[in-house]
Amino acid sequence: MQTLLELLQHKFYRALISAFPEAELQQSQVEITPSTQVQFGHYQCNSAMKLTKILGKNPLVIAEQIIDQLDRKDALSSIQMISKLDIAGPGFINITLDTAYLALRVEHMLEDSRLGIDTVQAERVIVDFSSPNTAKEMHVGHLRSTIIGDALSRIFEFLGHDVLRLNHIGDWGTAFGMLIAYMKEHAQAILAGQEQTDLSHLVNWYRESKKRFDEDPEFKARAQLEVVALQGGNPESLRAWAIICDISRRAYQEIYDLLDIKVTERGESFYNPMLADAVHDLEAKGLIEISDGAKCIFPPGFVNRENDRQPLIIQKSDGGYNYASTDIAALRHRIDVEKAERIMILTDAGQASHFAMVFKVAEMAGYLDRAKVRIDHVPFGLVLGPDGKKFRTRSGETERLADLLYTGIEHAKAILQERYGDSSDIDLPEMAKALGINAIKYADLSTNRIGDYSFSYEKMLKFEGNTAAFIMYSYVRTASIKRKIGGDMADIIANTTLELDHPSEIQLALILNRFAEVLLQITQDLLPNRLSDYLYQVADHFNAFFRDCRVEGDTQQSSRLLLCEATGRTLRQGMELLGLKVLEKM
Repeated sequence: MQTLLELLQHKFYRALISAFPEAELQQSQVEITPSTQVQFGHYQCNSAMKLTKILGKNPLVIAEQIIDQLDRKDALSSIQMISKLDIAGPGFINITLDTAYLALRVEHMLEDSRLGIDTVQAERVIVDFSSPNTAKEMHVGHLRSTIIGDALSRIFEFLGHDVLRLNHIGDWGTAFGMLIAYMKEHAQAILAGQEQTDLSHLVNWYRESKKRFDEDPEFKARAQLEVVALQGGNPESLRAWAIICDISRRAYQEIYDLLDIKVTERGESFYNPMLADAVHDLEAKGLIEISDGAKCIFPPGFVNRENDRQPLIIQKSDGGYNYASTDIAALRHRIDVEKAERIMILTDAGQASHFAMVFKVAEMAGYLDRAKVRIDHVPFGLVLGPDGKKFRTRSGETERLADLLYTGIEHAKAILQERYGDSSDIDLPEMAKALGINAIKYADLSTNRIGDYSFSYEKMLKFEGNTAAFIMYSYVRTASIKRKIGGDMADIIANTTLELDHPSEIQLALILNRFAEVLLQITQDLLPNRLSDYLYQVADHFNAFFRDCRVEGDTQQSSRLLLCEATGRTLRQGMELLGLKVLEKM
């Protein structure tokens, strides 16, 4: 079913063109927003003031004429949709929806497995997220890309889009020449497949090989020859490369399993065969200039600190390729081969300028037509420690993501043991894992991704406020109420009319009706914190309803049980879209 916002925008646009037919107004000129305070109604139309210059009328007069032309009934059911309209201030129209109409929409939500949320016209969507580097540990810096990308993927998938989740792993380049040269000296049994090892050894070998590369000219020369052999397709080199990648892949998968992340690996190596052709094509189109021996493109509008033209280096002076080469080839492949209609690339905010240049070059080359493909670099800020500085271990090292996650589970376990003691009614390990991982995810997703946020186990594991624990516990409370009352919920839904009498009931029904509005807004601004904020509002309004309105044993038990059921389903669906584990007991 259409959202309340969509219905109101349509109604007010019809009223606007009826009131002022000569003005040739557009629907985009109708601005409807949710009211910020209960006393001002449920929604607010802000168009009158903005149309003053266009229509040459006082905004109060404009508002009055809009109201005079407004159809207050629902087009499908013919019941009253709007019960009250007030003009406030210099022309704001406050809109109060009819209580019976809100109740009817909640009933429709309960009759639909999707809570009345329509699927949209499907687009081919590519989300590029997580992107660790082979032979390196995933660290706290990968947390944001991984869980924000997963949440956006889940939301777009739920709305009906064809989503390809890509993990653009750093699995190619000079580092592998260093590693292979070092392992030929110190880990021949591993390269021969006679022994197994793990990522911790690989990380140490990487550090040692980097040190040798920087200090030992003879080792550096051998490492560079290994890079040439690898890029040339030498079977022995490719076999060594595959072993290194497999060791890393197993370690990453442990984290993805813990976080419940599904992503398709397509690293830099996938695009390596396409690089030469991409450079040749850019040359043929006359876009490349030679600067200090390197092949560069100077997209207009980009300058360095000295106000000189900023180059995007496509091929280095030694003939090697770089990130820009791969990103251009990847973008070309995603549009031409994958037929992407929308692309999102999630990295830290520090790469914003790089991707702005890549996108501009892709436009110059004709690979990217923004009229056909929407592309977004989706930046995010840093994870900070309690001291406000970049999150690190006590020794000053960057925090390993695996350590951070397992520590979160242990903190959750301690809190739950203190809360529940030795109760046999709970599965402590399962609950601790769910709460610990949920708390870490939710703390990140509940902040605006563009800014930094401070990481604190103590704050994120609280059972009050905008936390995962509060959302989880609110859902569990809805399930507990249903278990206590019993009965066939399908039968109750089919034979009960929802009645909204108490203000807490009305406000809960209103917020439940806004779920689809929130999801559609996220598809535009790509801010998952809108969904976490929404779930907090649902949980908060539900707890106010639970405080003010008795459910069990009341004369309105069945009606209020419908509100509990709608709340539970909404919280469950919302948590699943954020990638959170749902528990039935807690």
